[in-house]
Amino acid sequence: MSTTISTVATESVERTAVALQPTAGETISHRALALLAQHRLVTSPQMRQMLAPDKTRQWMWKVLNELRDDELITSTRLSGSTRLRAWFLTARGVRVTAGWPELRGNTAQAPESAMDASLRAAHTLASVRTHLAFLADARVRGDEYGPLDWVPEVSHRLPDTGGEDRLIADAVMHYTASSPRRLQYRAFVEVDRATMSSERLARKLISYARFHDYVPQQPGRRGTVADQAAMLAWHRFYPRFPRVLFVLTNASPVTLEHRIEDLRAMISGHQLVARLAKNVPLGAAVLEDLEEHGAGAPVWAPLSGPGDRCSWTEL
Repeated sequence: MSTTISTVATESVERTAVALQPTAGETISHRALALLAQHRLVTSPQMRQMLAPDKTRQWMWKVLNELRDDELITSTRLSGSTRLRAWFLTARGVRVTAGWPELRGNTAQAPESAMDASLRAAHTLASVRTHLAFLADARVRGDEYGPLDWVPEVSHRLPDTGGEDRLIADAVMHYTASSPRRLQYRAFVEVDRATMSSERLARKLISYARFHDYVPQQPGRRGTVADQAAMLAWHRFYPRFPRVLFVLTNASPVTLEHRIEDLRAMISGHQLVARLAKNVPLGAAVLEDLEEHGAGAPVWAPLSGPGDRCSWTEL
């Protein structure tokens, strides 16, 4: 009898202990805040596509309005739209999300005001559109790519050669394909809205080439060739140098094709970039093609030659 009582008491204590354990699941509000901290500026349809594309617009508005009532997020009306708004973190929201584990390494800064958000909106939301094209394609293919696997504004030091001292990629993408075999991909992504000259866009390839070859020199030491190869700066961050993808939009098809040709010309006309092209897959595509056909469709133009369009994983 005493044994039975002891067993029942032990089971009761164990059940109580389990009941008192904190739940590990993230709330929708937590995930929404993390996405705004990561992507800086997101419309409500974009947020719904990332969080729960099967939910209604009303459900998404309820989540966002609750966060706004708690003064964690706010919004700005987009130019040219009477209803569409873009959401971003308030100063309080920035403080709340600071230090969250899923946001480690995130250096993108939230807009400081509605005016700041409005000025950033065109490029930032084009970047989010690009991310969503990859996200939708990954869901169809059953690949591993989540809303936080797109990291905006990643910065790396460049060698002191009298040029720009930093490479700032619009985003770094972390993508894992599941079939026909499991493969991990990383890509630097440049989103171009044709607001800069075609020459300035092509010069981004020089920055990537400089980073590819950059060997930080240790003071007072001159290493051997083997030592230098082991000390390439990008080895600190990536197991392999990420492929470089250009996504173009906001211009006529003819203009966008000319910009792709100018990227190719930079490779053939610049020795450092030509060396990059021999070691790193480089490609360009039109954002509207990604949205219509899927980011993994054969819509990517290889930049190292006049080859046929292919998937970005086949560059």
